[in-house]
Amino acid sequence: MLRTAIYIDGFNLYFGCLKDSPYRWLDLMKLCQNMLQAHNEIITIKYFTAYVSARGSNQGKPLRQQVYVRALKHTIPELEVIVGQFTTHSVNRKLDPPIGTQKFATVIETREKGSDVNLAVHLVNDAWRDHYDCAVVISSDSDLAEAIRLVRQSHPEKKVGIFVTGKQNSTKEMIRCASFVKKISTRALSLSQLPDQIPETNITKPEGW
Repeated sequence: MLRTAIYIDGFNLYFGCLKDSPYRWLDLMKLCQNMLQAHNEIITIKYFTAYVSARGSNQGKPLRQQVYVRALKHTIPELEVIVGQFTTHSVNRKLDPPIGTQKFATVIETREKGSDVNLAVHLVNDAWRDHYDCAVVISSDSDLAEAIRLVRQSHPEKKVGIFVTGKQNSTKEMIRCASFVKKISTRALSLSQLPDQIPETNITKPEGW
């Protein structure tokens, strides 16, 4: 058996695979089990995310996210949630084309900060501490390529694979570093859903999910 650790960039997974799909109520353990081989023993799933704030007409977004994280924690004992920051601020942006004499507009910009750095640090640190034989990174963020390269260079006996969440051409650098690469398919997502109500809890799938 291969001790297998999963490292998930939550926002990258959401925007790469889930945002406009009917599969947002995703069981992360089932997804990994459905995509890995029988000899992969999943010993930990580290889920890197940040808690969003209510904005405009989408006031229910924070609650839906919190419900989902609670569902994951109740369902997956191996899960660890590592929380970064979600920042919102006003910035000036150039209009193209301008509206009359107005060349700039003030917009609200939101950014999730910390998850990619946190994921890279945990991936490298866990390798040095010999916490896994095989690691799987669920992300298409090419900034993670160097962390994957370092693990494979310093620990050639360990495998580091990627489950691609978006277009593969955006992850060429990661693909070159990885031991194996798999694309998350619609079928894998559809086979990996949580029950509408989590057993022995009052946690239910949010309306519209």
